[in-house]
Amino acid sequence: MSTKDPTSVFPIHILVWHNRYDELDKLLAKQENDLEKQDPRGRTPLHLAITMGYLESARVLLRHGANANAENKRTWNVLQEAVSTGDPELVQMVLQHRDYQRFSNRTVGVPELLQRLKEAPDFYVEMKWEFTSWVPLISRMCPSDTYKVYKSGANVRIDTTLLGFDNMNWQRGSRSFIFKGTSDSALVMEVDHDMHQVYTETMQVLPDAPDILLQPSEDAVAGRLTSPINTTYIDVDKISFERNKSGIWGWRSDKTEAVNGYTCKVFSASNVELVTKTRTEHLTEQEKQKTKKNNRNPLESFLGIAEQEEKAQAGAAANGEVTTMANNPCSITPEEYFNPEVDLGKKDIGRPIEQITKTQKFKANLWLCEDYPLSLQEQVLPIIDLMATSNAHFKKLKDFITLQLPAGFPVKIEIPLFHVLNARITFGNIYGSDEAVAGVQTIREADESATPMFCSVDDSVFEPPLSYSRRGMSGDVHHQRIMDEDELLQFAIQQSLMENGTENDQVTFWEALNKSRPSVELSSEENRQLQRALEESMRNSQSIATPTDTQPSPQYESYEDEQLRLVMELSRKEETDRERRAREEEEELEMIIQLSLKEK
Repeated sequence: MSTKDPTSVFPIHILVWHNRYDELDKLLAKQENDLEKQDPRGRTPLHLAITMGYLESARVLLRHGANANAENKRTWNVLQEAVSTGDPELVQMVLQHRDYQRFSNRTVGVPELLQRLKEAPDFYVEMKWEFTSWVPLISRMCPSDTYKVYKSGANVRIDTTLLGFDNMNWQRGSRSFIFKGTSDSALVMEVDHDMHQVYTETMQVLPDAPDILLQPSEDAVAGRLTSPINTTYIDVDKISFERNKSGIWGWRSDKTEAVNGYTCKVFSASNVELVTKTRTEHLTEQEKQKTKKNNRNPLESFLGIAEQEEKAQAGAAANGEVTTMANNPCSITPEEYFNPEVDLGKKDIGRPIEQITKTQKFKANLWLCEDYPLSLQEQVLPIIDLMATSNAHFKKLKDFITLQLPAGFPVKIEIPLFHVLNARITFGNIYGSDEAVAGVQTIREADESATPMFCSVDDSVFEPPLSYSRRGMSGDVHHQRIMDEDELLQFAIQQSLMENGTENDQVTFWEALNKSRPSVELSSEENRQLQRALEESMRNSQSIATPTDTQPSPQYESYEDEQLRLVMELSRKEETDRERRAREEEEELEMIIQLSLKEK
């Protein structure tokens, strides 16, 4: 047992543990303290206050600037832990401070990012985002977009056409985001080219009055308290990179491919795990049953998604009885909790966790070029940081490319976004060298055939047309832009696959697939081919059936379910046959080579 007094090591945590909020306020007011220090169980003081359900201590910590966006060691953020308590007042307070801090960090971070870019060489580049899936039909309905990025000095412009979603449809339009930086501030313009409107905002430090800003509605709080808590992330702990090979067995060499005119080394990232966690302890039994039904579907089982249900029960107290205290059901003492040498096992503080965890392994792919004319660190990463403040796609891209990648610029990257959705990002038209761009002048070397190394971006690019009307950004605009876009994206993907429904429908991917329709109608010939494939697969289904296929759940025995299962099974069988034929051809060629060597 450690002899260290936890009061001296974790003074703020100890005051929170006992909910001595008056003493906590005095301590934080008279001296600087490490508000983000984690205790032996991976919790900051604010996480501890939230988990214990102490509204008063949480309010004091937030007032003194505790990070409302922090995550604990189990990847749950402060707001998610607040929702798990089921306390609407606690959720409203955390949501309010979290949104305020997100916007405040953005107002400080954007000018800083633009200053980082100021000294870097000017450039123009296009980032093509393609959303793909290995599930039949989904890829045909997934959107794509090309971000056009202009940079000159401390000015940045980013054009996009994929705006979001509304009522089950992906929303498209022509929108530009213009950032103009100075030493201590930034002017941000959102230019709507369809409506001929410009929304202008000056980035500046907000007053310390989060109570009058970004006030969450009662509906927003109620919506969180009646929905499961979800988080999806890429587990990067075990990722390893290896060079792809090409050629015949025995004569294999490192694989290279040309991407937009640049020779790239091809790498695979192994052990990329996409983890989705869902918590339900704050829901009613009816809400839990609905969530459990939506989470268990044969599609995910077919795709090999491992699911594990974890239900942490209240542990026994020292006298063998189970305590009913909501904040400490296992009767853990502070001496036990704050001693890192004490193994608590499955015992913990707070409401017992009910959690479903789904994991799936991916192989992410990278195409790296060692002589690409852009700098990842100096030019591209600041742009990704700029977009990551309000874009869920860029957040995942940032998490991946900030790993210890092999040498070279990632000209093309494939990363998982959700269990059935990948993103492929490709850089192209660097410096406007492949296709002319208005306002961008490509500067080539004296030798016209040489690779262009520079460009000049005209100042007019960063000025919206004078005929457009100007508007300021309201508080409602701020709040909408810092919503949980990751959750919105997943909901949008689900809804975009639906043929019928309302904006509030909650559907699983499985339900969406059963009602899905391609964005491009199938031709009569394609329909006939699909029908023949289904009939052929039906005749052979007995010989290729898996245990999952032979005992289908009665819940999913509809005709549409069977069709989808058979299409997927046929696709898998074709892939197996293709791999077998490739192996046979490789073996035959190897035999021919060996025979030719013997004959000589």
